[in-house]
Amino acid sequence: MRSVPPSEAAYDRMRLRQWSRGAARSAGIERRDLLRFVAAASVTGLVAAAPAQAADSPAPGIVKPLPSELFTVRGTNAETNFAALRSTGLLTPADRFFVRNHTVTPRIDAAGWRLTVWGSGLTGSAVDFTYDQLRALPSVTRTAFVECAGNARSFYSTQQNQQVSGTAWTLGAIGTARWRGVRLADVLRLAGIGRNAVDVLPRGLDNEVVSDGTNLGRVRRPLPVAKALDDVILAYEMNGEPLPPDHGYPVRLIVPSWVGIANIKWVGDIEVSAEPLLSPWNTGLYRLFGPAYPPEGSAPLTRQTLKSAFELAPGESVPVHRHQVLTGRSWSGGAPVRTVEVSTDGGTRWRRARLRDEPRSGSWVRWSADWLPKERGPAVLMARATDRTGRTQPDVAVHNTQGYLFDAVVRHGVHVV
Repeated sequence: MRSVPPSEAAYDRMRLRQWSRGAARSAGIERRDLLRFVAAASVTGLVAAAPAQAADSPAPGIVKPLPSELFTVRGTNAETNFAALRSTGLLTPADRFFVRNHTVTPRIDAAGWRLTVWGSGLTGSAVDFTYDQLRALPSVTRTAFVECAGNARSFYSTQQNQQVSGTAWTLGAIGTARWRGVRLADVLRLAGIGRNAVDVLPRGLDNEVVSDGTNLGRVRRPLPVAKALDDVILAYEMNGEPLPPDHGYPVRLIVPSWVGIANIKWVGDIEVSAEPLLSPWNTGLYRLFGPAYPPEGSAPLTRQTLKSAFELAPGESVPVHRHQVLTGRSWSGGAPVRTVEVSTDGGTRWRRARLRDEPRSGSWVRWSADWLPKERGPAVLMARATDRTGRTQPDVAVHNTQGYLFDAVVRHGVHVV
């Protein structure tokens, strides 16, 4: 059986002991412990209002080309310029799909790759699967978006004047693709998952993450067994082609509707545990901290929130007295989008947009609306979605210190000339 890297195993055991002890302590001590951890484990360390790198600069460790008309480079990441999606269909082509890397894209040979499933939640010993063995299993296809939990983070600063930490995404840390692979449930059952299993922990094969001198180990985040056995797949194809290196080749997780960190890329092993599992990515990171939340933070993030975006560059010049067709996309992790409304006067008047796709769970919907600008000068476009649960994008997002899950209506400025 493949052993867990000692630094990661020791780290996770330490966090579990600390967390267990913390449950019996006062809230003040829990908060001090968590805040110290958040400070140490802030992987990006960027302020959301910080400027992006020059768009034509290569991102360290990203394999595919990043032309400035398609991407904005942000540290080790590449954000899709939303206007570049206007000419695409429902699916995001791989060459326009955003990249979220904690370190660098690894180059992995599928011929030598193995997926090891192991842990106390199995009825027997560890089981290895080769790439060919996975591909020989019955396959499924899911059309699903993958979205970073910090997508739209910069608007906490620019719209709400609230300080947050993390990569300064606008709205382009999302993409929708058709993923093909094998059900994680099938793999877990073949490996002998037991009735005592509680959590499933996939681990990536990218480099270990070091933050402020602390080695956090390889990227890994537990899934509850109920989700792992539901709709999660181990994907090996994206839009009908093998996964590109930047998007998880040879195999990655797709966890529909959940925050991007759950969709582990370059999966190398999966621990199945009879006890709850912790990692930096579900304790200090990917939880909500701030005045609106308990001192110990929220529960670990799961489902994505509700958003809308125009397929038009911010600050774009639009001719006066010329008919325009505004296009965009809306999505929700909670339920299919039901309606989209658009305002061209900063929110004074709203009208329904036309939906161009059948709304489906886990995917976005494209929409369009007509506009005849009548006066020269600045204009503010706004779009807001309502999903089938009845939830509508609010005017203001509830603040959290790491800038996750921004869901407020975004004010999209243009110039009428």
